[in-house]
Amino acid sequence: MAMTETGSDHAPDGPEAMAVAACLFHGFSDPSRLAILRHLALGEHRVVDLTGHLGLAQSTVSKHLACLRDCGLVESHPQGRASVFSLSHPEATLAVLESAERLLALTGDAVALCPVYGVDGSAAHATVRDGAA
Repeated sequence: MAMTETGSDHAPDGPEAMAVAACLFHGFSDPSRLAILRHLALGEHRVVDLTGHLGLAQSTVSKHLACLRDCGLVESHPQGRASVFSLSHPEATLAVLESAERLLALTGDAVALCPVYGVDGSAAHATVRDGAA
């Protein structure tokens, strides 16, 4: 699947490929999942380690690790009675995170101020959903 093509006469893969790409980016879309990915970039961790480092509940960490594992972004192996988690593709994941940081630096506050997906976008969604708009 090619999301971008330079120097080509045809468009990137079709709608199905774009849907798969959107699923990948959904793995990065939750602040807790993003924090877990960034922390796993430092090395392998057990759930208990992640809860302590990130200040998240065990159930939250476990739920997000399951999502990330289902997306193929993390993997685990048993260590005693615990599972140890790591990035499935550390170099590629770090490249995506670094690219995102560069893009965020270029867009400035535009992403945070976006009325739909920005920091306050969830409040706008709730207002429209609840019929108060």
